[in-house]
Amino acid sequence: MSAPIPREDRVAAGVLTMFCAVVFFTCIDTSAKWLVLAGFPVMQVVFVRYFGHFLYAMILYLPQERAEVFLSRAPFKQFLRSLFLFGSTICNFFALQSLPMTITTTIMFAGPIVVTLLAIPILGEKVGLRRLIAVCVGFIGVLVVIRPWGTEFHPAMFFSLAALIIASLYFIMTRMLAGVETNAAQQVWASGLASITLFPFALGVWVWPETGLQWLVMCLVGGFGVTGHILATVAHRWADASILAPMVYSQIFLAAIASILVFSTWPTVWTLAGGLIIITSGLYIWSRERQKTRG
Repeated sequence: MSAPIPREDRVAAGVLTMFCAVVFFTCIDTSAKWLVLAGFPVMQVVFVRYFGHFLYAMILYLPQERAEVFLSRAPFKQFLRSLFLFGSTICNFFALQSLPMTITTTIMFAGPIVVTLLAIPILGEKVGLRRLIAVCVGFIGVLVVIRPWGTEFHPAMFFSLAALIIASLYFIMTRMLAGVETNAAQQVWASGLASITLFPFALGVWVWPETGLQWLVMCLVGGFGVTGHILATVAHRWADASILAPMVYSQIFLAAIASILVFSTWPTVWTLAGGLIIITSGLYIWSRERQKTRG
């Protein structure tokens, strides 16, 4: 079995690579929302996203890795990680069916906050009082975005919150597998298991594309997925996660640009205000993590 590639100290390249990964993550959401609005069932869109991811990963890794691409050093943890990844994608795509990308993206920014909370019971990490306060402040930011007390609250926000929690579990599992699994195994397992699981659900609601543009977007969404995740994995090999974490927040601007250009949807004041609160809280947690690491 191939050994994982060792880490390198290439911080600037890692930061730039992580930003490129975030660009591709935004392309995934934009493509998925476009396909759903075009009339394609959510389960079909999720399946296409992962099956395309799987095909591209096999083309990229199979000639070099051969059968070893399917081998895992921690199959149960890899299975859970894969389950959490496509579970969060399903919830996120259902949310995108009814919500602007700026809202779903901003809610997902609370991921580092939820990961901080989950790391206490799952990973046994200790969290101080100031970080717990930052978590609470971040949660207030989420409430500002979804406004459960307001007339603009939409039930689809529950899907976005579910995607947030499940995605956080995915990052917990990713942290557990750091330095254990190769990039090839992680890409093939995550996309392959999702494709197998989703195939019967997608087959039951399948709608064939009718235009060249629809075929193009369907082919591209899986490519966006595999490229984004490969870039993110490479970035974390070149720079510490604590350095790369703030790059995720650039997605709120990318999502806003995509929403305006593709869907003619502008972010609301509440979304921007809540996003600012969440980002501030997340950056404080990031700063505390950096201080703890240096100490």
